[in-house]
Amino acid sequence: MSPRKNRRNAPERRGGGPSWTDETEDAPDGEWHVRSVAGANAAKSYRCPGCDQLIPPGVGHVVAWPADRGGADDRRHWHRPCWEARLRRAPKVVRSRNAPRH
Repeated sequence: MSPRKNRRNAPERRGGGPSWTDETEDAPDGEWHVRSVAGANAAKSYRCPGCDQLIPPGVGHVVAWPADRGGADDRRHWHRPCWEARLRRAPKVVRSRNAPRH
């Protein structure tokens, strides 16, 4: 029996740079650098500031930070739908555990 010859060659990456691209979004709440993170590259869990839920490892999401102050401390990891809906949401009200809900 002869060896199989229908194997696909892996595409060669040129440039050797990172596998992500940063995009700049101009929105009413300012200018943002936005980076999409594929699920295969998401190795840690993060807390989404939009819904205050955990983004588990292996789930694709968005990393965004203000364009005017682009430090690593300003980066926030968001679910994609939460990032897209951030301008439609009211400010988050933080209640204590036993506070009445009106």
